[in-house]
Amino acid sequence: MMSCSARFAKIWLKEPLLHFLFLGVMLFAAYQWFGNRAEDPAKATREISVSQGRIHSLTETFARLWNRSPTQEELDGLIRDYVREEVMYCEALALGLDRDDAIVRRRLQQKLEFLSDDLAMTGEPTEQELDEFLTQHPESFRRETRLTFSQVFLNPERRGASLEADTTQLLAKLNAQSSTLDLISLSDSRMLDPRLDEASQSEVVKQFGAEFASELLTLSLGRWQGPVKSGYGLHLVRIEERTLGYLPPLAEVRDAVAREWTEMKRREMKEAHYQALLTRYTVTVEQPHSSTTEVRQ
Repeated sequence: MMSCSARFAKIWLKEPLLHFLFLGVMLFAAYQWFGNRAEDPAKATREISVSQGRIHSLTETFARLWNRSPTQEELDGLIRDYVREEVMYCEALALGLDRDDAIVRRRLQQKLEFLSDDLAMTGEPTEQELDEFLTQHPESFRRETRLTFSQVFLNPERRGASLEADTTQLLAKLNAQSSTLDLISLSDSRMLDPRLDEASQSEVVKQFGAEFASELLTLSLGRWQGPVKSGYGLHLVRIEERTLGYLPPLAEVRDAVAREWTEMKRREMKEAHYQALLTRYTVTVEQPHSSTTEVRQ
């Protein structure tokens, strides 16, 4: 006859709740066992290898700073510092401290950009490539028009109703004896240079304005003319020398063209490198009202 304890055990063995409880205990035990055996990033042993190349680099850095080689004791200290830096660096990465730090992210981006710059190094351009580049980008190398001229400023507000008569009288006076007159004393402003020598057209534009600079290109040489309007007022002007701008031959600007060509190729190769990297990613931009848009670049 079955004892009471055996009968009780048989009843419980048929109880579904007991089965679920037992399964839960087993799963928990397995999780604990395998979880402890899995590599914990915070506790895992990592290997830090200090190669002879690294030691040579540490020695060279020390020598450049102190103009001598380190002693053995100093070298041991350098190695200890390097190991400490590596430990702290690896632990910081394991904790994800680099993920939300804008400075670290920007520094890593810069290092990748530097690597991209190295990859983008180009060879020497051919003469044909430089000549084509010069033809395609003439404005970057064009020699500006240069002007040597004198000017006398007339302030319309100060002269008032006598401006026209003063202009006619002063113009005649300048053309009669320009070489003996003090232009500063005749001008209504001592702040403006009475004479500019070999000034580029862009310099004239910067000082007097585009309208004034454009008008100087139409005046004849060697005599006082005007008035010519500027942002300040009116000017009587004498053009003494004018060298028109031109596009120089390649031989004259080869170094500048080569620099620009190299820079253009570097930018093109960097962009191509970035676009190749970008194909590995799907970019989504969250829009207002929680909608998202997938961006293919």
